[in-house]
Amino acid sequence: MTIQEMIARQQEIVNGARAAGRDLTAEEQTEFNGLQRQIDAGQGGEPTGGAPAGGQRGAEDPAQGGDPAPSDGQRGAGAPTAAPAAPDAGQAVTAERQRISDIVALCRQTGMEPDQYIRSGATMDTVRTAAVDHLIKHGAPLSSRMNNDPGDNFRAAATDALLMRTGVNVENPAQGVEQFRGMSLRDLAIECMARDGQGSTTELLRMGKDDLWSMACRQFFNPTSAFPAILDNTIRKTIENRYQTVPTTFQLWTSKGSVADFKPTKDHSYLAGGAGEFLRVGENGELKHDTPKTELLPQRKVDTYGRQFSMSRQAFINDDIGFITEVPGLYAASAKRTINKQVYSILVQNPAVFDGVPLFNAAHNNLITAGAKPSIDTMQAIMLKLLRQTDPFGEAITIQPRYIIVPVGYGFLLSQLLETQQIEVAGIGNKAMNPLYNYRNQLQVIEEGTLNVLAGDDAVPWFMVGDPSYAKSIQVDYLNGQETPTIRRSEVPGQLGYVWDIWLDWGITAVDFRGIAKNPGVTIE
Repeated sequence: MTIQEMIARQQEIVNGARAAGRDLTAEEQTEFNGLQRQIDAGQGGEPTGGAPAGGQRGAEDPAQGGDPAPSDGQRGAGAPTAAPAAPDAGQAVTAERQRISDIVALCRQTGMEPDQYIRSGATMDTVRTAAVDHLIKHGAPLSSRMNNDPGDNFRAAATDALLMRTGVNVENPAQGVEQFRGMSLRDLAIECMARDGQGSTTELLRMGKDDLWSMACRQFFNPTSAFPAILDNTIRKTIENRYQTVPTTFQLWTSKGSVADFKPTKDHSYLAGGAGEFLRVGENGELKHDTPKTELLPQRKVDTYGRQFSMSRQAFINDDIGFITEVPGLYAASAKRTINKQVYSILVQNPAVFDGVPLFNAAHNNLITAGAKPSIDTMQAIMLKLLRQTDPFGEAITIQPRYIIVPVGYGFLLSQLLETQQIEVAGIGNKAMNPLYNYRNQLQVIEEGTLNVLAGDDAVPWFMVGDPSYAKSIQVDYLNGQETPTIRRSEVPGQLGYVWDIWLDWGITAVDFRGIAKNPGVTIE
């Protein structure tokens, strides 16, 4: 049995006991020790199979009392030359043990059994190839099986613990999160610094909060430090969570776009056009060529909006852990509400659009002349504005109404108008069919308080909007499609605390007037 085979047998004995969840039996321990003695003998140059190393010695062997073998100079012309030296046994044993250790580690990470690769003498290149094939076959992502970095796991657990402690719902929290949920900011800073080698836990516990704060601030300059990284991750998750849950309405009916930079879009990057009618083709007839008609529509552009906030020294010393979620969440909500306000400001202020005419204008055929509150008659009138729209070349496009946007105060009225099956009609009686009842599932009512605020004491307008996937009106563009704010930790001279920048890039454009109509409304008591 070779050294490699003996080491493989030892590994097989250990693996069998480990798989059974027990220690080695007496027989297994005896076999294991016997193999080890043979391996150690082989490392010292002794034979491993009972025969002398280098083959059988003859009577010439001095150790057996024979004459010494002749030297090269004493050999005759026909004397055989000496055999080449055997490779060092100690190096072979070390290399084999390393091979087995590497194979076991890789197989454990990928869920494979290492025994067959150890016994067959497979190289690590062969095992790596088999591991990749195994992962592809079983559909397991490499990251989920091979990311066992304890530092990453600690940061993930600490981040989720901070979020959960402040009441944020965390789906699938990181393993080990429970041991960090009760930690104060001071305790968390001590844990991070101890893990980063900034001192022992005992030494750090003896420090005052002010001294710990000074150490934490110095960690700002180290990109691998755990404490500021955990704060960053917590704030980032808070912003994403809060931004998605802010109760705004603009995203329900506006169209969404993406631009690649801050330059205005090129002149012909956004076009609306019409294709020629299909013409009858006779037998063996010729298809007539057509060129789609296009009309230049508005340029779009995004700008950057942002703020800056900081975690003060006092917040750390006071253990104001709620700061980590509350303050960043406020700025995330502010970003989305700012977009919401800008969108509805366009509807209320009615600025001139790409053709030099106000968005809502008789020339656009999307404005009711006399303001009124929603009713069967006024609803029919504003719906007809959409249904009678034509494309830039005079062809009917029949935009189906999809949303009705009203100020706060008209929600109950719209429920009555859409959900009442029978109404009273002069000359017919109170058993007449309500025509709006057929639209109860087609029209979505959006009640928006921003309209009330922007209108103030004046008449409050309301609007009818078509499906944005077919008929656009207002479009919100984001830089490279990034819809949630970005944060960056930065240093500001003269401030005692961690400082974060938060920003988002967006632009709002009235890209067409055909998908929306306006009733100027009346004053709401």
